[in-house]
Amino acid sequence: MAAPQITPAWFTPAFWQARDAVTGQAPGRGASLFISASAVVPSDAQWVLRTYLRGGFAARISETRYVWTGLERTRAFREMRLNAALHERGLPVPTPVAGCVWRHGLTYQAGLLTERLMGARSLADVLPEADEALLARVGETVRRFHEAGLDHVDLNVRNLLVTPDERVWLIDLDRCRLRAPGNWQEANLKRLQRSVERFVPGQGKARLRQIRRGYDVQ
Repeated sequence: MAAPQITPAWFTPAFWQARDAVTGQAPGRGASLFISASAVVPSDAQWVLRTYLRGGFAARISETRYVWTGLERTRAFREMRLNAALHERGLPVPTPVAGCVWRHGLTYQAGLLTERLMGARSLADVLPEADEALLARVGETVRRFHEAGLDHVDLNVRNLLVTPDERVWLIDLDRCRLRAPGNWQEANLKRLQRSVERFVPGQGKARLRQIRRGYDVQ
């Protein structure tokens, strides 16, 4: 069977809603949709669709369009390439499926499809019950990404997922990049601490100490 022709429509919620293929969505602004791949390919896989949305003042002008400065500088192209590179290194990121950029003159829209981690829960959801062993695995996972040079600009408890086998995964690589070692590693960890403190007030420092134990073990 020939591979289906991927079109920009695949990267819009309306396409999947029209096929009754939306199975859920992730929490947060510009929520990602969980979709059934069987609507377009002979597969029982579940995918995650994320359309790129602007925030802040820029969203008042356009929520979905970005200034075109070349294909390789678009958000979807850069994230797809980074996701694929980390996946090839065996790091725990979701398998990339496809990315799309469609241009409108001086602007563009974009979307990204990745495989869904079935049964995964965000660290935000499991924090109240997380034991020291799990938090140490969180730290170990973050260290592995840091050793690979990944500066995750939005390292927070919603971008760390825990699957039923208690593996820890990192998602949402938008605007992230590979860098030489520097102060950014500690900045990542401080951002994570602030996120932990928001979800378990008064316990943030203690939980981060447990995460740091895993991070510091070589």
